[in-house]
Amino acid sequence: MGLHIAVAGATGVVGQEMLNILAERGLPVSEVTALASSRSIGRDVSFGDRTIQCKSLTDFDFAGVDIALFAAGGDVAAEHAPRAAKAGAIVIDNSSHFRMDPDVPLIVPEVNADAVAGYGKKNIIANPNCSTAQLVVALKPLHDAYGIKRVVVSTYQSASGAGKDGMDELFNQTRAIYVNDPVEPAQFTKQIAFNVIPHIDKFMGDGATKEEWKMTVETRKIIDPKIELFATCVRVPVFVGHSEAVTIECEKPVDEDEAREILRVAPGLMIVDKREDGGYITPQECVGDFATYISRIRRDPTVDNGLALWCVSDNLRKGAALNAVQIAELLLDRGIVKAD
Repeated sequence: MGLHIAVAGATGVVGQEMLNILAERGLPVSEVTALASSRSIGRDVSFGDRTIQCKSLTDFDFAGVDIALFAAGGDVAAEHAPRAAKAGAIVIDNSSHFRMDPDVPLIVPEVNADAVAGYGKKNIIANPNCSTAQLVVALKPLHDAYGIKRVVVSTYQSASGAGKDGMDELFNQTRAIYVNDPVEPAQFTKQIAFNVIPHIDKFMGDGATKEEWKMTVETRKIIDPKIELFATCVRVPVFVGHSEAVTIECEKPVDEDEAREILRVAPGLMIVDKREDGGYITPQECVGDFATYISRIRRDPTVDNGLALWCVSDNLRKGAALNAVQIAELLLDRGIVKAD
């Protein structure tokens, strides 16, 4: 016996990564159902060494499914996640649709695992934004030790954050430039190849983008509503891996060596912080890894109790698929779902 897990959006980059991580981490799964849009019915996807065929999400009956992992976008989640939850599946949704719903817990297992107890109000658990997920793993142990007052973060987010179309656009534009073909932005607002774009998601009334707003409100919901956070989110010509330059102002005095050790023993983090050439992690090096990497830890002398660091993670893993699978593991560990 084992779990029946359904993956909605199984043909997308995050859905495929969910299937990969489910197989890698060896969850007790007896049945996996791959779900996608009607145009992908019958398409083969991989689950470990097995090949499974996609079924239609639109008319799938979720009765008997233990956990439904959704990687299909906000509109699809809004329509089908409640239907799956009503049928008895616990939904773990990667879209932004349910994140700020007060009746839906927003979970990063290394940070706020106990919040999973609130899943039963709607039978839905939300996965945070990719840039938020890696950030809060780094912030939580420092908040516990020093009390974080304010965070200023600049992100360097890869093209894969915009899905397969974003990755394809980066590849096609790069090739076009080398062969002197015209470059036509489609997925992004401006040329992404050999460029950076200070714009992710829609602009809001105060001049922030929705991506920047998400980082603020999600960090408060996950860690502490009193934390002030200001973000500038930038798309960069990297295929996979998000990076963040983070400056933190704390309530208590911070010793950088003590902070480094606190981060070193915290769950989900790896510290690579040598003050020498190459003594840090770049996004290219984190691809395929489960950990969030921290480098460039140093005191910020411009504010009282200031600390700065560099945070890098595979956004398709910790920023999306891995965190969702870790939530599924948390449900097992807490006995909320049983594999027998």
